[in-house]
Amino acid sequence: MGQLYLNKVRKHFGHFEVIKGVTLDIKDGEFVVFVGPSGCGKSTLLRMIAGLDDTTDGDIVIDGEKVNALPPVKRGIAMVFQSYALYPHMSVFENIAFPLRVEKLDEARIKEKVEGVAKILQLDQRLQQRPGLLSGGQRQRVAIGRAIVREPKIFLFDEPLSNLDAALRADMRIELTKLHRDLKATMIYVTHDQIEAMTMADRIVVLSGGDISQVGAPLELYHKPENVFVAGFIGNPKMNFVPVTATAVSDEGVTIRYEDKTMTVPVEGRADVVGKPLTLGIRPEHVELSGGDFNLTVVPSVIERLGVTTIAYASLGPDQPFCAVLPGSVGLQAEQPMAACFKASDCHLFDEAGLALERKVDLASLELPAMTALPAAG
Repeated sequence: MGQLYLNKVRKHFGHFEVIKGVTLDIKDGEFVVFVGPSGCGKSTLLRMIAGLDDTTDGDIVIDGEKVNALPPVKRGIAMVFQSYALYPHMSVFENIAFPLRVEKLDEARIKEKVEGVAKILQLDQRLQQRPGLLSGGQRQRVAIGRAIVREPKIFLFDEPLSNLDAALRADMRIELTKLHRDLKATMIYVTHDQIEAMTMADRIVVLSGGDISQVGAPLELYHKPENVFVAGFIGNPKMNFVPVTATAVSDEGVTIRYEDKTMTVPVEGRADVVGKPLTLGIRPEHVELSGGDFNLTVVPSVIERLGVTTIAYASLGPDQPFCAVLPGSVGLQAEQPMAACFKASDCHLFDEAGLALERKVDLASLELPAMTALPAAG
């Protein structure tokens, strides 16, 4: 078992509150990703779960047992850090076997467990080599093997792929996803890269300023963000935001105005938004050069051609960037006007407080976009 429950967990460093009363329930066997910008508290929260940082207030419960007072070694947790932290003078075998030797297991049992883990991680031909002879991806697999061999209840990963190049990160994402499927273990993974979160997680926990902004499956966060922060953080390139005014509410949705153009967005309307400034959100991958229910004229300042896609970066005004992800073959030029068209059903609306108006979207009919084709954030 590997069930984790955080109950109003807080962490203070002096007078500064880093974690602000987080409550979260992680089921046995889930792959949960903590994601958010630098300084949001995701690594601190992970270290508190591991027992490396004390909890100022609240409870950490693993399989029904409160573990606040237990040292890391007694919590049934294994942690993989950003740095490989391997012993350079030891072989791969000895690096993986190290926690077992600390537990004083007999030699036959150590050999059996290390060789079993090495086979899973495709390191069985490397056991007698030292870390200096391995690639970055192989070294990270050794660090993961050292965690697996302990057979923990919960695996914790603190940005384990950030030291790898882009190609290796993509390969390791696939390997970790397969590993989770094979081990059926509870895994909690911290990253600043929302593409890693979207492609690996069963559920994503979006953190901001030491608190949870939203928890949900990748599709849920992508298609139904609860606030402007989550909408802007999930997706790459980030969602476009357009300042609009609500002019009417009906059964069809909320009618908005931008300059001399109007459109009815299919969201659950509220009478109190009429006449108020709202924020219209549209993802770059939902922008087209023609058609749709609404169109803007923008002048791209930068055109990025990535082969399968072309990304146009423009601006609607000061501090109002606008981006479009278009087919790779489109004939665009920088500093030349282009039409930016989109459907009302692809739009999001946020009120003055930055909270989303509920979209009338059936998640079961939607698919996750191929975001991995775009450049990774960070």
